[in-house]
Amino acid sequence: MKTHFVVSPCAVYHNDGHFTFNLQHHLDASFFCLPCSRDIMSAVKSNLSKEQERMLCSMFDQAKLSLLFKASVHGYSGSSFHQKCDNQGPTITVAYNNSALVYGGYVSKDFAQTGQDVYDEKAFLFSLDCRSEDFILRQVPVTNGQPAFNDGAYSPNFGSLIFLYNNSNNVLSNPGNYFNFDPAEIHGNDLVLTECEVYRVEGCGEYLTKPLRNIDWSPGKRNELMEAIKSWKPVITSVSKARVLLVGPVGSGKSSFFNSVSSVFRGHVTSQANTGSAGTSVTTQFRTYSILSDSSRNPLPIILCDTMGLESDSNAGVDIVDLTRILKGHVQDRYQFNPAVPMEEDGCKSARLNDRIHCVVYVVDSCKVKFLPDKTLEKLAALRRKVSRLGVAQLVLLTKVDEACPIVEDDLKKIYQSHYIERTMKQVAARLGVSMSAVIPVKNYSRELELEHDTDILLLSAVIQILRAVDSYFDDVDQDAEEGSLRV
Repeated sequence: MKTHFVVSPCAVYHNDGHFTFNLQHHLDASFFCLPCSRDIMSAVKSNLSKEQERMLCSMFDQAKLSLLFKASVHGYSGSSFHQKCDNQGPTITVAYNNSALVYGGYVSKDFAQTGQDVYDEKAFLFSLDCRSEDFILRQVPVTNGQPAFNDGAYSPNFGSLIFLYNNSNNVLSNPGNYFNFDPAEIHGNDLVLTECEVYRVEGCGEYLTKPLRNIDWSPGKRNELMEAIKSWKPVITSVSKARVLLVGPVGSGKSSFFNSVSSVFRGHVTSQANTGSAGTSVTTQFRTYSILSDSSRNPLPIILCDTMGLESDSNAGVDIVDLTRILKGHVQDRYQFNPAVPMEEDGCKSARLNDRIHCVVYVVDSCKVKFLPDKTLEKLAALRRKVSRLGVAQLVLLTKVDEACPIVEDDLKKIYQSHYIERTMKQVAARLGVSMSAVIPVKNYSRELELEHDTDILLLSAVIQILRAVDSYFDDVDQDAEEGSLRV
């Protein structure tokens, strides 16, 4: 397929057939990494073909697109648009019509409902003409001295083009207001939307000026962390091991985290706990896993407890009632979950401090933070309230960071220098109602056959933070609890 471009003077056409934009002129340094649209939650898919996505990305040097909003899913309304797209940094609005034209506008500044006209010299309108085999990509820069968009509380308003006009699948076209263009070339005078999407535009070449956290990646640090975990002891003498409950949506990496930590101490990659990518939870029982230490086979002073995954359906996934009883130490290992039927009394046992959960770790896929279903968030919020009332420590594991950010995929040591990781940590902290310091990014072993030093460092550092959280919980526990059963 041949491709022709009609672009602004800042564009560069390369001899090998691809077209790029000068990132220095068109993207600001606040960019951070995000997965392209194919990595987004499977329930919300991009309408762009691979070739269309490639061509749109080519307008930004090495950029990627992350789907934020899809009108057919989220609604043809300004309120739905702002709910998904406000304060997301640089975005590109992509409209589709029945005339085989893909068109829209790019802005480098936030939508924030300020009610003001926003000036943005990096903004432009575009059109991708797909009416023939030879696609044509056109760009229209903002008119000198004109604002790029109106940041009102309504739909995307580029002055010359207003998408989702009057909360409908229509576009208002008014060339000359902010942008000058030929309507026939931009939208073919077809102003009825078959779809409207908004993507965040992310460049992958920028790092934080100062790492968010300092990690010691030196060769000896791995053994130092392993020894610290082996030698840890609970401050309360009646407790022999820290009991840590892993909770999260289906496919978030709960079981994989146990397998990964176990692998580090075994000296090779293992898969004791069942893992997979099924649409429903692979784990169907409550499991308590001890971690054995290398060749000595001595158990470590920590037990990781695994449950069914959280699901948005009220009759699917682990039940909040079951989770509450797990927290209180009333559930035995290998208890079989039945989401449709609350736990029966014969599944309970006495609850001493040694049996209770000392730390809850919420496990969240970093690729899907923005797309957690509302029902799942409601379940997490209900659980958080229960955990808080019991005074149990709480942390968040942010998994699959290598899949989410190309910078991290290329070099795991850059994890705390990635704009994307920082932003995602802030997002998950806000959505789950925890502090930023409680969010710990990790990479589980999923496809590797051999251990990797940097992966081990992150995993071991996460375990250290979990044990510190357990220490804080024990500091708050009434010492009288050592002498008998806790009140539940």
